[in-house]
Amino acid sequence: MTVPVKADVDPATRDALVGMSKGEQLLDEMVELRTAEQDGSGLDARTFSLVKIAALIAVDAPPVSYLWQVANALDSGATPRDLVGVLRAVAPQVGGPRAMAAAPEIMVALGLELPEGA
Repeated sequence: MTVPVKADVDPATRDALVGMSKGEQLLDEMVELRTAEQDGSGLDARTFSLVKIAALIAVDAPPVSYLWQVANALDSGATPRDLVGVLRAVAPQVGGPRAMAAAPEIMVALGLELPEGA
């Protein structure tokens, strides 16, 4: 195992890295990009959001990805029931384990408590 080096990092670079790790500095860019992606897709906002969640499930995305996409889906008119529908719809194609792994992430993004042992 290697030991991290103590590099000389200027304050602007450090601030940029801290902001990126928290998602703060990218938020405006991500909103603009999302709007352009949706406009280009020809899908309404609700459908676009549900497709994005289906893609997260398919690629076994990291947990933090669900926070952003579930919030966008709800803001676009999707319901928690719709999210369960997405899980059920993609499970045969992506596999049960991926759908099962996504369920707790969606629960957390909805502000629900996880069941014991999850």
